[in-house]
Amino acid sequence: MYLSKEVKEEIFAKHGKGKNDTGTAEGQIALFTYRINHLSGHLKTNRKDFNTERSLVMLVGKRRALLDYLIKKDVLRYRAIVKELGLRK
Repeated sequence: MYLSKEVKEEIFAKHGKGKNDTGTAEGQIALFTYRINHLSGHLKTNRKDFNTERSLVMLVGKRRALLDYLIKKDVLRYRAIVKELGLRK
């Protein structure tokens, strides 16, 4: 599997408050970004995989909702996570 327990802990340790803190918006956004990048790579080689395409669109929507929540809650945290993950150009 592409997303092992160790990879998840590493993502949450880097972007969240700790490796076991899976509830922070930053940690979830980072995890969604990792999954989106993986699914995008899969879709480049498998263009007709519509189930994966739908999953990708749903993940992008979830990430967008979390980013909207974060911008309303704390703009500085929003700017930090966007800059750290490179979501905007």
